[in-house]
Amino acid sequence: MSADERFQEAARRLGHRFDGEIKIGGHYVPLVRHGDVVHLSGQIPRVGDTVVVTGRAGAEVPLERAQEAARICTMRALALLQRSLGSLEQVERILRLTVHVQCTADFTQHSEVADGASDLLCQVLGDAVGAHARTSVGAYQLPKNATVELELLAAVRGG
Repeated sequence: MSADERFQEAARRLGHRFDGEIKIGGHYVPLVRHGDVVHLSGQIPRVGDTVVVTGRAGAEVPLERAQEAARICTMRALALLQRSLGSLEQVERILRLTVHVQCTADFTQHSEVADGASDLLCQVLGDAVGAHARTSVGAYQLPKNATVELELLAAVRGG
């Protein structure tokens, strides 16, 4: 099964489609390619026009729902890569992942939230391509009250 097929399967499991417009919320571009490196702008758990997971982890958002938000952010990032490259098979390696979690002051499971994204990257791209360096941090507030915002850096073929 190809990475593109695994991406479609992951979308089915999440119950969302990622083949429509990937909206951005400001005066910037969703990704910048420089040679064989692609920098993806922060992705929030938006599907279509709706941010589907909002609020603070550790308060109104339980850990499992925050992990789902991280997976949706990851799917948006993968969809952008797929569109830009023509196929996820062109991703050589995920280099870095940064996960911001809107949370309460006493929430300490940032890494567990980020695991939702990391696990999905490895499922879709395989361990050799999807394994990455990672930082996860807590935030007081994120755009559109999103529970998670994710940034990604990837090495790609054909630079």
